[in-house]
Order: sequence, then C-alpha cells, then structure tokens
Amino acid sequence: MDDGIIRRNPCRIKGAGQEQSAERPVLTIAEVYALAAAIDQRYRALVLLGTFASLRWAELAALRPRDIDLESCTIRVERQLIEQLGGGSAFGPPKSRAGRRTVPFSDLIQAELTAHLRRFDLADDEALVFTSPMGTPLRHSNFYRRAWMPAVAKVGVPGIHFHDLRHAGNALTDEGASLRELMDRMGHSSPRAALIYQHSSDERQRKLADAVGERARVALRKTGIASGTEVARSPGQMP
Repeated sequence: MDDGIIRRNPCRIKGAGQEQSAERPVLTIAEVYALAAAIDQRYRALVLLGTFASLRWAELAALRPRDIDLESCTIRVERQLIEQLGGGSAFGPPKSRAGRRTVPFSDLIQAELTAHLRRFDLADDEALVFTSPMGTPLRHSNFYRRAWMPAVAKVGVPGIHFHDLRHAGNALTDEGASLRELMDRMGHSSPRAALIYQHSSDERQRKLADAVGERARVALRKTGIASGTEVARSPGQMP
C-alpha cells in the first residue's frame, strides 16, 4: 500500500481498534480473603499475591524466593512457567518485553509471604515459591480442579477464575492510576491490553463524579464563590 501497488490494506479489520471484551466480575477484598482462607494452606499466599501484585498465573508459578524482596515489598518478574503439551513445563521469558518488571505490593501481605517462605522451608533462592503438594511445578488444570474450584464453591462465588484475582487487584490500583502506570504494573506492552482491565462501573463513575464535585467545592471556597447548593439553601436568592 505504501508503494502504491495496492489501494487498500487487506489487513484492516473493522472494529479491531475497539476494546469490547466482556466484563468480568470484580471480587471484593472480603471475597479475596475468603478464598485465601478456603483454599489449601499452601496456596493462601498465591491467592493474596495474585491479587495485591496483579501477577499472571504463569508469572506466579515461576517465582523464586530471590525474586521477592520482603523488605521493600517488591517482586521482580523475570520469567514465566510455560506448560508443554503432553506434560512437563519449561521456564521462558515473560509474555512481552513489558512483562519484565518490578512490581510493588502492599505491606498488608508482607507477613503472609514471610510465613509462607518459612512454612515451606524455602531457603534455596532458586526453589519455586509455589509448587504442587509433591513439590513439582504447578499445572493450571490440576490446581484449578483440585484446589481452586473447591475453594470457589465453599466461598459461594461461582464462575470466578483465578485470573479474576488480577482483575480485582487492578481495580484497587485503578484508583487514580494513569493508563501508563497501569500498563507498567500489569506488564502490558499496548494500551489495548491494559484497557481490558480498566472497565468502568457505576460505583467507579459515582466516585469520579463525587471527586469532581469535591474538588470544585474546594476551589469555590478558596475564591469565596457560593456553590449552587449554598445558593439554593439561601432564602430569597435564586440560583
């Protein structure tokens, strides 16, 4: 097309630049902690870290103790666990170049991670932080069937996927975060990927509207101009 040989790019797809993914349910903090309490104890920290660090499943499954800095509450994402057809797994680079990153997490779960590392005697910096009961690398299908689904049923949140923890963590991060900040945290290389996790909601819209109103009130107080509400409440004055 650039050389004038064809008049139209055949790779253009109508609507390809629009993000129309289905809304996923967003877990509350209470539901996240309920899942963490209901699941096998060896996966409690996995649930919390999946939420508060917004990591992908494959990134969590590849974590080593040396990737976690408990003092600064950060995680260095350098690789992911890739499950191979027919069994077995291998470690590879993150999903994209943007996936190689350092992610801060809240000190709220610092003690949980410390306890996990001690409980499973993870003194070897090259060991896997999360494994199966046999000590082998995690396989998503086995974890989903044996650990995740029973916990979901016990808590009473049907249809929730492990990936929804990442969505829940992003909903918390989204408070005031720019798209660029969101992309960096989630390890996305394109705005379109990040927008999947930045769906709006009635509650979020209300918070935004209230925030705008509050900022306007502050500005009005500084200038001495009466707000519409104050005028309406003043007898004998028209707005």
